[in-house]
Amino acid sequence: MSHNQIPQATSSLSMWLDYLANIHTSAIDLGLERVQAVAQTAKLTKPASTVITVAGTNGKGSTCALMEAILLDAGYSVGVYSSPHLIRYNERVRINGQDASDEKIVQSFAFIEQQRGDISLSFFEYGTLAALRLFQTEQVDIVLLEVGLGGRLDATNVVDHDVSVITSLALDHVDWLGDDINVIGFEKAGIYRSGKPAICGQPKAPSTVAAHADDIGAELYQVGIQYQYQQISEHEWQWSHGGYTLDNLPVPGLPLPNAATALMALATAHLDLSDVNIVNGLKQATLPGRMQHLSSEPTVLLDVAHNPHSAQYLVERVQQSYPNRVVRTVVAMLHDKDIAATLSALAPISQYWYPASLTGPRAAQASELAKHIPLDTEQYNDPVSAFKAAMTQAEPQDVILVVGSFHTVGEVLEYWQSKGE
Repeated sequence: MSHNQIPQATSSLSMWLDYLANIHTSAIDLGLERVQAVAQTAKLTKPASTVITVAGTNGKGSTCALMEAILLDAGYSVGVYSSPHLIRYNERVRINGQDASDEKIVQSFAFIEQQRGDISLSFFEYGTLAALRLFQTEQVDIVLLEVGLGGRLDATNVVDHDVSVITSLALDHVDWLGDDINVIGFEKAGIYRSGKPAICGQPKAPSTVAAHADDIGAELYQVGIQYQYQQISEHEWQWSHGGYTLDNLPVPGLPLPNAATALMALATAHLDLSDVNIVNGLKQATLPGRMQHLSSEPTVLLDVAHNPHSAQYLVERVQQSYPNRVVRTVVAMLHDKDIAATLSALAPISQYWYPASLTGPRAAQASELAKHIPLDTEQYNDPVSAFKAAMTQAEPQDVILVVGSFHTVGEVLEYWQSKGE
């Protein structure tokens, strides 16, 4: 198929994705005019009666998954839009906990194609509008929207949010958002809305966040000020806001800071939730590629951590859960990430390293990674070869950690599933 030929509503999903990847000149084109125009024409700015939008350097996916599990337990129908995907594009659009079907995604793409006229849309903008359309046609009660990049100029920001959340603030996409944490704070706070709840889960957030919330008259809920949480024991934590405290909460399988943020967001959304829904949701929430445990003997863990902030958190979790184990780290990263600082965050637990190259324009080569690894180590052409080597060399009591990018985890996960284990 030539790239200028437009796929039909009956075309395959892969044909559409190929088309979308080639129709817009710049892969990331920050600016909202184009996407806003299409969203308004197509009436997609309020895809459900409650919309919660989630920005942040790390923890967006986990925060959405925690809210989703609690809301589903309470009987709401929920749409979640997230990115990137690990294996299949369909993971980006979930309806009531299930990935959307090819057919429904394609129908939404065809609708956007018709609505956009001659307006050019990037791959992400197109996908975002199609997801909004799908949530609208499925008539979900609540939409959870994960911001792609930054906040202020991200395609998700054309929507009327009821609650806006920043999960964490750290340096990540330096190429796009700069290396000044105050600027990053301002960019992410661009999803806040006048008169609406604005949650910030980053402790001691840069001053630009509160300043922007104040400027526009958003109701700021800052962790450590308007709401608090603490872990009481290995299995128990508590959360409080104002005079209200939830005790004896089960520690979820996803990061606790994100669970605390999720509870604050839901508390401000005027929904009908019970303590039982919260407890059940915390117990049930999982997300592929987040401290995902694939097997024992050797223990295989997958984590999409790809910057120093998430790598540090991961290291703490591994030290807690697998003390004094030999850790073999399979790592591949994208070039625009802080490779040196991320690898140095992983170094305290990593006895053996398996650096691998990724493919694509943003890929870092294994040789780039090897420069920042304290010992001489073999290099691999791709994450699967590196993973196979680690599996061959591991003792049953070792931990194999697959980390560094969605691509790294996705390739290993796909290989694992194809082996049928």
